[in-house]
Amino acid sequence: MTKEELALAVIERLKQEYPDADCTLDYDQAWKLLVSVRLAAQCTDARVNVVVEDLYAKYPDIDALANATPEEIEEIVRPCGLGKSKARDINACMRMLRDEYHSQVPDDFNALLKLPGVGRKSANLIMGDVFKKPAIVTDTHCIRLCNRIGLVHDCKDPKKVEMALWKIVPPEEGSSLCHRFVEHGREVCTARTTPHCERCVLADLCEKNGVEK
Repeated sequence: MTKEELALAVIERLKQEYPDADCTLDYDQAWKLLVSVRLAAQCTDARVNVVVEDLYAKYPDIDALANATPEEIEEIVRPCGLGKSKARDINACMRMLRDEYHSQVPDDFNALLKLPGVGRKSANLIMGDVFKKPAIVTDTHCIRLCNRIGLVHDCKDPKKVEMALWKIVPPEEGSSLCHRFVEHGREVCTARTTPHCERCVLADLCEKNGVEK
């Protein structure tokens, strides 16, 4: 089985298993997803969803966050960890959106990368979830599963995994596949405990189980 064939098989299996998989960060505007994905670094999405309720109650729009001080933002986002750097990035990002993009989140990947605190993972999430454009989000679940399944080999670098997946995953499937990797990684192919291979829909495809590619 080629990697392209394996990728298509994985896509179909996970599509059946997690038909409704979606972003687990709560947002109703693009800028809010930018804020949440920055806060989600080394923090659970569930905690972020709680913290941003207080943040938006006090700072309900881009201008409000841009006009706040990093210290004021940090007071609220501290429970997400790394409060100082996250608050600084959020404030700088909102100021840049206000001053350079008329308080609109750009729908261009390279423009997103220029925003403070936004890396490839965040930019891909915005491109796929907000703008419905081809995207591949290589978070820890995606990287772990791709290595175990055999879509990549001994590759932990997020950008290299992303580039490898672009070659074998149909563009229109990338964003949804990565959301399904998150679901599968949390429920079955876990990191901290022994993976539940006995109930994995990919078991007969998985290189970890000795399936040759």
